Amino acid sequence: MFILRSILMPLQQAFPDNKQGCIRSRRFAQVILACIVPFTDSKSSNLLRALQHLMGLAITRKSFYDFMGSKKLVWPQLWKSLWRMIPEPETDNRLLVALDDCTNPKVGKNVFGCSYLFDHAAKSNQSKFPWAQCFTTIGLLKKIKGRWACIPLSYRFYLPKNALQCDNMKVDGKTPVFQSKLEQATDMLTELSKQFTGISILAVCDSWFGNNGLFAPARKRIGSAFHMLSRLRCSTTLYDMPQPREAGKRGRSRKYGERLGSATDVASDMKEKAENHTVFLYGKKRSVLASTTVVMLKTLKCPVRVVFVYRKTRWIALFTTDLSLSTNQIIEFYGARWKIESGFKEIKQEIGASSSQMRNEQSVKNHLNFCMMAAAVTWVYAIKLENTPDRRHIVRGRNSFAFSDVRHIIAKAALNRDFDIVCSKPSKRVNNLPVAVLLSMVA
Repeated sequence: MFILRSILMPLQQAFPDNKQGCIRSRRFAQVILACIVPFTDSKSSNLLRALQHLMGLAITRKSFYDFMGSKKLVWPQLWKSLWRMIPEPETDNRLLVALDDCTNPKVGKNVFGCSYLFDHAAKSNQSKFPWAQCFTTIGLLKKIKGRWACIPLSYRFYLPKNALQCDNMKVDGKTPVFQSKLEQATDMLTELSKQFTGISILAVCDSWFGNNGLFAPARKRIGSAFHMLSRLRCSTTLYDMPQPREAGKRGRSRKYGERLGSATDVASDMKEKAENHTVFLYGKKRSVLASTTVVMLKTLKCPVRVVFVYRKTRWIALFTTDLSLSTNQIIEFYGARWKIESGFKEIKQEIGASSSQMRNEQSVKNHLNFCMMAAAVTWVYAIKLENTPDRRHIVRGRNSFAFSDVRHIIAKAALNRDFDIVCSKPSKRVNNLPVAVLLSMVA
């Protein structure tokens, strides 16, 4: 209960100190809690039911939907306040920031941001070009109570260039200026660096983002405090470190050493030097066969540390511009990158962003902000818990707690009858709360 107050009350202070600001601040906290409480997904109609029947609040349908479509919600200030509340955000004296994009399939031609997008992860029974929204996201990778988690930090809707003239792409009634995913990622990382000044940022991303299209502009705007950790393509050409120029020899020093060949060639040569490393990977300590070397990349125009990880019949190559990272750190940090994919599942399926019924621009943005902030508040709550949550549903091979376990703990605290500081106490509450909740949800 007190942890909830310590998280939600600073967020409420971002609203203006007037009558309407106080109303919005209370409603904001109530909707966040309605998203977190794990009784149903967080599509708009279910949020309204949760506020009316679960929390016993006297709120009309019109006032709720007016609030969900309001332009007065100060999301930039709210996100910055949440960033400041994350306890000990650094891992080994650096911020680990996961970066990826996500598609959110929808139904309806007038939904903001929807277009026919190519889905490379589509299954055999799914369309390769779904009608969907796409957004670029960054999240903080942090080890919470012995397990890795991804705390959402920010997002940007990606609006395809060939669809900007459509009515459902307009922002504030105007055709927006096209911005690529790499430009959106650079903007978000720059905002984050301004909030955490003097702290090195390590962007952990897949091979699509791990190139000079992100590294060069981010280095230009953030400086030497920005580094990248990504996967190396097997066809990338590697070069040896340049030898120092001999004294008295004319000409400039060489930028690149001898050509070593492709990543495939170097991986084959380095396999004899591979050693076993014990790494905390995917929830447990594992023995990994890996070798490492420092080379030059012409694509990034800088030296990188490359780690070749060997499996029975395959191998992968990881690279980072932060040469101070050890082999174990590189493997573990990149393995933690998968938590952003788990984060997409938490936001879209568990909390219910994919079930959103909103259609106009502001309502769609507000709903996604609520879902992402609810996930972030849940993980911040887990950090502040004194004890590690117990796993409610036992799964073979998984001993750590799940995202849903923390949501159930928050639900017990939020639905406590004494919890009336953040959410104003209603004048009329449901008498038999559990029965009334089940009946209202079924109805």
